[in-house]
Amino acid sequence: MADAPRARKLAKRISQIVASALEHEVKDPRLARVTITDAKVTADLHDATVYYTVLGDKLDTQPDHAGAAAALESARGVLRTMVGQGTGVRFTPTLTFVADTIPDDARHIDDLLARARAADAEVAAKASGAVYAGEADPYRAPKEDEDDED
Repeated sequence: MADAPRARKLAKRISQIVASALEHEVKDPRLARVTITDAKVTADLHDATVYYTVLGDKLDTQPDHAGAAAALESARGVLRTMVGQGTGVRFTPTLTFVADTIPDDARHIDDLLARARAADAEVAAKASGAVYAGEADPYRAPKEDEDDED
């Protein structure tokens, strides 16, 4: 069984090899906008999960997730061969491609933070014109003893 640092090092190397292969070796146009974000390898070094994101052609167009997933599945064998040649391990790990949800989660968190800022601004706007219901200082001040020294 391999130790965790070796698995992390192999995962990093696999992500580098797959990213380089997608950029230079694999000629599928559906993979032009695919970015490899992370890779994880099991402790026995037999299975690797590669995480990827897909960008759209323009900012306002939706990316083709289904096409990218199909292209990665068709290129799996070529990519595994390149990983085997580039890593030099005894058993080349099987590759599994998973769409990375971190950008969507980050976008959702940004939306939630924007809504919270808007709610805070609304509360601050309501509080700016508010007046006290009673006195400004609701606590009673202690009576001062007057000394009668004549």
